[in-house]
Amino acid sequence: MFKRIILAIAVILPMSAFAQKFGVVDIEPIFQAMPEFTQMSAQIEEASKKYETELGQLTEELNKLFAEYQNIADDPNTPASIKQRRMSEIEERNQKVQQFRNTAYQDLERLNQQLSQPIQQKLFDAIKAVGAEGDFTFIFPNGQAAYQGTNVINVTDQVKAKLGIN
Repeated sequence: MFKRIILAIAVILPMSAFAQKFGVVDIEPIFQAMPEFTQMSAQIEEASKKYETELGQLTEELNKLFAEYQNIADDPNTPASIKQRRMSEIEERNQKVQQFRNTAYQDLERLNQQLSQPIQQKLFDAIKAVGAEGDFTFIFPNGQAAYQGTNVINVTDQVKAKLGIN
């Protein structure tokens, strides 16, 4: 009987020494609940509106040039060289509009990355702190695991608390 108890302890003790604690965290709602996210969204929205205004002006100018061209396109008294010059102006303006649109998109993407990086870092630091405090082996972003057993702990609320989010 005594040998069985020692054998059971010998088998269970190493298993408990290698016991691992896993957690999951739903990052997206935490990220969107952070006050910094609201500020970031407002800055991106403001920049986006400025680009939209400028793009609207450029498009309006392009449409005006095209309308002027249409007035002379069918006029047999207008020399072909003038028609060709106006068409070249329209093509150049259209290229400028496309280039501006691409530049604006890239600038907004850069701004988004620049503003979101410190927020993401703060979030990941909070996740690391919860992991260290809770003695977790791994904390996975929610939705990444193909299987989640019952012994996995959702630490989303703990991370929110660490960040001071309700």
